[in-house]
Amino acid sequence: MQEFIYYSPTGLDFPLSDQIFVTTDNNIIQNQKFLISNSTDVNSELVSQEVDFYIKNSQDNINDKIKNVLKLYELSGVKYDFAQDIPYFQEVSNSLLLITNSKEEYENFVSKIDASDFELYTIDATILKNIDGHIGNLEVTVDNEGKDTVLNVSQVVWFDLAALKSRSGVYGIDSSIIDEVLTILKSNINSSFKYKKFTTYNETICQYNERRVEICSKCEEVCPSVAITKDDKKKKLTFSQIDCVDCGKCVTVCPSGALDNAFMNKTSFYEISKFYTNKHPLIIVSKKDISSFDIELKQDVFPLVIDSEFLDESTLLTLLQLSGSQIAFYSDSTFETTDEVIKMLNDIYQKRFNKDAILVAKNIKELNEVLQKVSFVENSYFNFNQNGLKKREIFSTRLQRIVENNDLGVVTTGNHIHYGTVKVNATNCTLCLSCVGACNVDALIANEADFSLRINPSLCTACGYCEVSCPEKDCLTIVKDEIELQPLWFKENILAKDKLFACVECGKEFATAKAVEKIAAMMAPIFAKVSETKKRTLYCCEDCKAKLMIKQGLLDA
Repeated sequence: MQEFIYYSPTGLDFPLSDQIFVTTDNNIIQNQKFLISNSTDVNSELVSQEVDFYIKNSQDNINDKIKNVLKLYELSGVKYDFAQDIPYFQEVSNSLLLITNSKEEYENFVSKIDASDFELYTIDATILKNIDGHIGNLEVTVDNEGKDTVLNVSQVVWFDLAALKSRSGVYGIDSSIIDEVLTILKSNINSSFKYKKFTTYNETICQYNERRVEICSKCEEVCPSVAITKDDKKKKLTFSQIDCVDCGKCVTVCPSGALDNAFMNKTSFYEISKFYTNKHPLIIVSKKDISSFDIELKQDVFPLVIDSEFLDESTLLTLLQLSGSQIAFYSDSTFETTDEVIKMLNDIYQKRFNKDAILVAKNIKELNEVLQKVSFVENSYFNFNQNGLKKREIFSTRLQRIVENNDLGVVTTGNHIHYGTVKVNATNCTLCLSCVGACNVDALIANEADFSLRINPSLCTACGYCEVSCPEKDCLTIVKDEIELQPLWFKENILAKDKLFACVECGKEFATAKAVEKIAAMMAPIFAKVSETKKRTLYCCEDCKAKLMIKQGLLDA
């Protein structure tokens, strides 16, 4: 299989790199398979929309165009190499459940189909209790005279346009769109319904998974379909890839980075960002063909087309710093989470560089205006090997480079993107380290060298699980939704400190002094009523405690 091909029936008015096979012959593209192409007419693993878009609109000189077209092919090759969006297939039978509210709705629908079209079942909406599963394997629970009965069907039609969150195989209708929906229903039958895995999930850093209380379920809250559901008893997330609409909201809003885009994960995006050094990145969010876009790409503007708004603060700051430029961002309708991320980064850049980081356009007119304004940001370039680091670690390291030794004030975050820091009343803290065990992003640290509890504020997601886990009263609180743009925010700050307590019998250090003293304060009056020896065991290591108890015959006391 050859790697790169450029196909156009009319050809090109300038040459391309020898690494790219150029042809106008339709027969050639039909008989061979390629890795990366510029056209959906070619049998290829991946189509790069950026190629024709760049060739058509760029104002770069010919030499730069030749180099940049090759870069776009190589960039797409990186996308392909790192992609984890595995395709799957689901068989769909002709079994169909019709949910109606009246006899008229039933008759209207049935009048438009033949008896052979579907294996048709029908129920009244009043007995419907629940719908689970996905196209080809839907489970519909109904009330059958007081008992739950499950109907297994491949597709469902419901005379209710806004009945549920989006679910594959379930179609809300009214009388005006019956014909349109019937076309879809019939096309699905006896076919392999193709879908892809759009997200990956790391449960070890998830801030919902198996926690005693619900701390975070942002991904489930923002999901527009039933692709993400939660079990509040087990504290487990369930993912239905077939129902995922690839909007990217869950990835953007995930505080820890437990969710990532399958097609372009953080490692992939980092490698892709290297192609944009000394260029003005133009991000276009579109699932549609962009070949009709008629805009002027001034010199050094380099496009990147993505299907969804999965770019969080760490990925966008990566591209900002590796390009050394502002980013032009085009989406006809940005999500609230994306808006929050962009606002936060713009606030940071204004404080440090007196420029916005990202210039947003929501139509072609605005895009042309933005592309004229986009510029390089002096002293903003920064690169380091971020592979293997978590989302917050990447952002922290990159943000620290912006702040350096300056105090740039405070930046606030929004409803979906959360940062914060932990405050501890050192007097009440016994250094039990329950908070450290609760933190799965390594923001809270136990330092064994000096027996201290420390916080790296830049890694804190303000989830609140440490606060819930702390057994002491008036001890631990969280300041939420603030980023302090000053050097100490990126360093380990001591929250509480203690020394080890030495066993009064053997001298071995076995616990923190505060912990021993707290237990002793509660138990000493009780133990003293038995004997002074038993009271003394409160200040002993485990070995000496047992020896004293045996020696004095206190094991049953």
